[in-house]
Amino acid sequence: MGLLDMIGPVMVGPSSSHTAGACRLGLLARHLLGERPRRVEFGLHGSFAKTGLGHGTHLALTAGVLGLRPDDERLKESLALAEKEGLEVVFKEVELGDVHPNTVRIALEGERERITVTGSSLGGGLVRVFDVDGFEVRITGVMPTLVVRNVDTPGVVARVARILADDEVNIAYLTVSRKKRGGEAMMSLEVDRPLSEVPLRYLEYLSYILWVRQIPPVMD
Repeated sequence: MGLLDMIGPVMVGPSSSHTAGACRLGLLARHLLGERPRRVEFGLHGSFAKTGLGHGTHLALTAGVLGLRPDDERLKESLALAEKEGLEVVFKEVELGDVHPNTVRIALEGERERITVTGSSLGGGLVRVFDVDGFEVRITGVMPTLVVRNVDTPGVVARVARILADDEVNIAYLTVSRKKRGGEAMMSLEVDRPLSEVPLRYLEYLSYILWVRQIPPVMD
């Protein structure tokens, strides 16, 4: 058992799951969008929908999408900050089925990109993003994470793994998902350290790669 398990995260707000975890989910969604968001719609499920308002979940989610961390004092003013930055924020109650009660679906739009991210706050500030645009992923924010959206063609996973190996980046956890054979696919790789700049740009250049997101840890 670590210190975090005993005392919880450093944060602004009353609840590690409804505040710190919610903020981290918003922050991961922003990283996955890959640009400054212009609009966000939060679909609140279960406990997030029923008790989130009293715990500041709406403030924490918005703060994360703005790029703030759970210990940032500006979290309490995140809705005002969003308005100032021209970020449209919408909250809805949704039913997402058999998932953790502290789950949110975050639909983000930027100038060029749009993405839908679904994840859960597991308690103690721990989180897990498990769905990006309908693809199964595993993003915990504990380690650097590489998310790759690609054309589903033979050899892509091996090629990505080779690029990481050549840069001496070790893969701790790999998830691969596709919607149909020969369509689009997505892989999420939790790694020991970030991929260096040159191999990262090379990976983005490959014809069968649609986009790449390198996501820093959010648990510090």
